[in-house]
Amino acid sequence: MTDDAFWHLIGRAVEQPGDRDERADWLTEELTRLPVAQIVDFARKLSAVRLRADTWAMWAAANVVYRGSCSDDSFWYFQLWLLTLGRAEFDRVVADPDTLADVPAVRSLAARPMREWADQDWPEWESLDYAAHEAHQEVTGQECGLEQLLDLPQCPEPAGPPLDPAEHPAALPRLTALFAPAPMELTGLP
Repeated sequence: MTDDAFWHLIGRAVEQPGDRDERADWLTEELTRLPVAQIVDFARKLSAVRLRADTWAMWAAANVVYRGSCSDDSFWYFQLWLLTLGRAEFDRVVADPDTLADVPAVRSLAARPMREWADQDWPEWESLDYAAHEAHQEVTGQECGLEQLLDLPQCPEPAGPPLDPAEHPAALPRLTALFAPAPMELTGLP
């Protein structure tokens, strides 16, 4: 599977009606129409693309968006969500995580308290992680066959130097400013 074919499938999945789980189901169905070797190749490409976003700088950006509460799992699914931005935007954000401040969905999140985020607002796409595995199982009948073929590293450390939360404003000035708490308005005081 070429990079163009991979991104084409991701783009078509993102355009499908419904929520993220329904889009991942659509992708799974599309993958079942491909030869097994292409399902495996899709899974390899997904892992390789996601790994490009697996950096400490991106984790810092996710942590800013999650207002300091980005867990290991949340970061993994955040990386997958970044693919919904499309190839060009994904490449731009991976090169400079502070450019997330330009992404309309991120700007929308910054404008509201987290408690007001609907389930589909959260910047994550967990079910994408399972699409190729489910397609492979459906086509081959092997429950864990894809995992054995891929032999991918499990939870590698993010690339680059770790960033302390105190370093986020300097490393991610625009994103940090976007998610900074609004100053309290002093109304009704004498």
